[in-house]
Amino acid sequence: MGIEEYGGGQGPHSDVLVVTTNDIPGFHVEQVIGEVFGLTVRSRHLGSQIGASLKSMVGGELKGLTKTLVETRNQAMERLIEQARSRGANAVLAFRFDVTDASDVGTEVCAYGTAVVIARV
Repeated sequence: MGIEEYGGGQGPHSDVLVVTTNDIPGFHVEQVIGEVFGLTVRSRHLGSQIGASLKSMVGGELKGLTKTLVETRNQAMERLIEQARSRGANAVLAFRFDVTDASDVGTEVCAYGTAVVIARV
């Protein structure tokens, strides 16, 4: 698995800018639209669970689970961007991820932030 499979985030030409900061240098917020989020829940694959259990005995990275979590986070972020875009935003400020166990059957990943309309200063 190459390094590109472990990454995430936006492409260089996205129409909705997503940042973890509360402001963006060179821009001002014209309108605050409100909270947006993207949510996904992934079930655990029995084979990967067995493999992870075996790997945990000897140590090391659980590459299959890492790849699944990256894909899950990317899907949650895509849904956040879709929601922001559909509400008229061109940026999301204070972007965060929240990851929790979903009743021992899977992993819930929520991407959230504040949808805004920004303009260059």
